[in-house]
Order: sequence, then C-alpha cells, then structure tokens
Amino acid sequence: MTPTLVRHHRQADGSATVDPGARARDWAEIQERMLAPLYEAVYGRLEVGAGTRMLSLGCGSGLALLIAAARGAHVTGVDTDGERLALARERLLPDAGRDGGPDTPGGPPRLVAGDPAAAAPADGEPYNLLTAFTPIGCSAGDSEGVMPALESALPLVTRGSSVVLAGWGPPERCATAAVLRVATRLADGARAPRAGGWRPACRDDLEDVAFRAGLHPNGSGRVACPFGYADLDSAVRGLLSTRLFDAAVRATDHSQVEKEVAEALHPHQRQDGTVWMPNVFRYLVCTSS
Repeated sequence: MTPTLVRHHRQADGSATVDPGARARDWAEIQERMLAPLYEAVYGRLEVGAGTRMLSLGCGSGLALLIAAARGAHVTGVDTDGERLALARERLLPDAGRDGGPDTPGGPPRLVAGDPAAAAPADGEPYNLLTAFTPIGCSAGDSEGVMPALESALPLVTRGSSVVLAGWGPPERCATAAVLRVATRLADGARAPRAGGWRPACRDDLEDVAFRAGLHPNGSGRVACPFGYADLDSAVRGLLSTRLFDAAVRATDHSQVEKEVAEALHPHQRQDGTVWMPNVFRYLVCTSS
C-alpha cells in the first residue's frame, strides 16, 4: 500500500512542496540513526575521548556530536540547514539555548550556522579532529559542495590532525541503491539538471576529495549501516529526508516521487511490515597538512 503522507503543501501553480521543518524532523527521528554505526566505528578507531576537540561539518541534527560528546569529546558542529541545526540545539543545548563560552570548563557543545570559518574555537585552542560525515560521492556535484567547507575549516585544525570523510560503499553491497535509482530515473526522465540527484558511488570518490583538499590519506574502513524502518511510511519519509530525491521532486511532483519510492521499497518489506535494507558505508581517515 502506498503511504499517505500529508507533510507537503501546494503552491499557487499546483505543485507540491515539502515542509522543510517536517523533513528535518524526519531526518532526526527516522533517518539519521542509520549512520550511527559509522560514527561509532570512526570514534572507536580514532579513540575519540576527553582529549578530542572535534569540528563536524554538516552536523545536521546533531547525532554524531551527541555520540562524540558522550565519549567525553569537546564538540562543535556547523551546518547550513537551519531546520536541522535547530533540532541539534534541542538535543545538545536543551537548557542553555545558546552556545557555551570559555568560562565553562571544556565548554558545552557549540553549534554554528553557515561558514565553518565562524566556528573558530572560543578559547583559541585549535581542533584536533575534523569530520565530514555527510556521504560524498552519492549525488552529482556533492564533492564540489564539500570543498569550500573543508577549505574554511582546515585552518582551524592543528597540523597533523585527523580528518574523516565518508561515503556510500559499492552499489552491489548497498540494497538501498536500487531505491535511490528512482531519483536518477525521475530526474533524467524529465530532462532536469541532475544536481542533487543520486548517482552510484565510485571507488575513489573520497580519495579524490582528499587529494584536492591537500589531505594525506592514511587509512580507511567499511561499516555495515543497515536501513531499518518500522513500516513503509517511515521508510519513504526517511529516504526523502536525505535530500537525494530533491532533483526528482523538482523535475516531477512530490506525490509521484513518494509513490515510486514506495513501489521500489516493496521488495525490501518483510511480512511484519517492517522494511530492511543492508548497506555498507566507507570512511577515509586523512591527516591535515
């Protein structure tokens, strides 16, 4: 059965648009947790703890920050999505409602909107870990998008610090790839620009970004990140919250994208109604110059 979603409204021309606040909450409540194994694997490998001063690019609604902070790290997150950042503030700063200052030992989590250059440490001590967990190499042009953020953030990091990039694993090991192809088919079918649409990950996507940013790769890993949902409705909402279907929505209609994503999910739906798709994500650990 196709899910009945009502989290979009009609513009004057009759086209459906998604509510950005609802989509951000879908990301925080449904989709973001699918990447928790990736965060945990990276933090375990790098021994993230009390001595870690982490700057996270594209921190979204803050789950990666929350996990690092629970390990004792001092964390700062940057994002350009105001809706997701507002949810991160609810999670990480529920009482203060504002960033911490240097008068607080270690400082509570800091959240910064916009350019990473604005995330210079309040106490003047540079970061020693930079993360970019938003998957690189899964949509056309996303590597171009991450470069300005890296260029702004790298001066804030101590030379020789770890920089982590992440991306999707090989398509043949990602069950969700078949569903994400809906985004490409709908966008291409309407002869729309593919910027923002999904594409299969390439083997050297992360290394290419590292080379262009002047980073030195010194290790990598693969992590199983299965996508599991309570029902078809949650699966559709979670996947659309990734932004990978935005080009398809612009090219066609939000309702049509929902319908076709739901159809593509049917092979992954179990008898109890849950949806399960095994996936592999990859991370690259680099050293800053």
